[in-house]
Amino acid sequence: MTGPRAERKANLAERIYLQLKQDIFDFRLAPGDRFSENDIAERMHASRTPVREALFRLQREHYVEVIYRSGWQVRPFDFTCFEELYDVRIILECAAVQTLCDQQQQNTIRELASLWCVSPSEQDHHGPTVCEMDERFHQQLVAAAGNREMARIHSELTERLRIIRRLDFTAPARIEATYKEHAALLNAVLQRRRQHAQNLLREHIEASRNEVRKITLHMLQQARARGHQQATTSPPDK
Repeated sequence: MTGPRAERKANLAERIYLQLKQDIFDFRLAPGDRFSENDIAERMHASRTPVREALFRLQREHYVEVIYRSGWQVRPFDFTCFEELYDVRIILECAAVQTLCDQQQQNTIRELASLWCVSPSEQDHHGPTVCEMDERFHQQLVAAAGNREMARIHSELTERLRIIRRLDFTAPARIEATYKEHAALLNAVLQRRRQHAQNLLREHIEASRNEVRKITLHMLQQARARGHQQATTSPPDK
């Protein structure tokens, strides 16, 4: 099928995908929640076909999973998995920083410094914007090292960690810390202080990991409390 009808269908599937992903990010669809394609189709005022396309896309990105004969489920949080992903991320980024400290060409680092080594009045304090900037910062660090496979793996890690990593930018203090920590790291790389740069990077990622773990646990508790309240206040079936 081609033409305007196919385009409308693709746009609808994209809209449903984006809405469901945001619902998962905001814990309106909490980890472990189960639902059917019909549930989503009714809520989105759409047929099951674009809903199914959106869900399969979210499944490929590890946000939802199919439950045999029971519809779909938001993937439960596996904190062990997230810890392991963060460990791999530290290894990749420290290797990239080592390469960058050894390279003669550091144009990417200077470009990043122009964004992050700025005065408080020049800093962006909008959480979602800083989250996107932070993702690009770390991806550009790895890409600048020149290893395409490393960059590809790092990009996949970034996608899988996004659901919790973005929570690090909900508090103004963490946004300010991100600017400060990025600036210190970039200055260390420009000075070719390899070990110091790797230590700063490791501390920066671990601080972020600790913060998002704490916030995620809090949001999970809130989501469970809401679910319990809705279950106890819902009218009985007739």
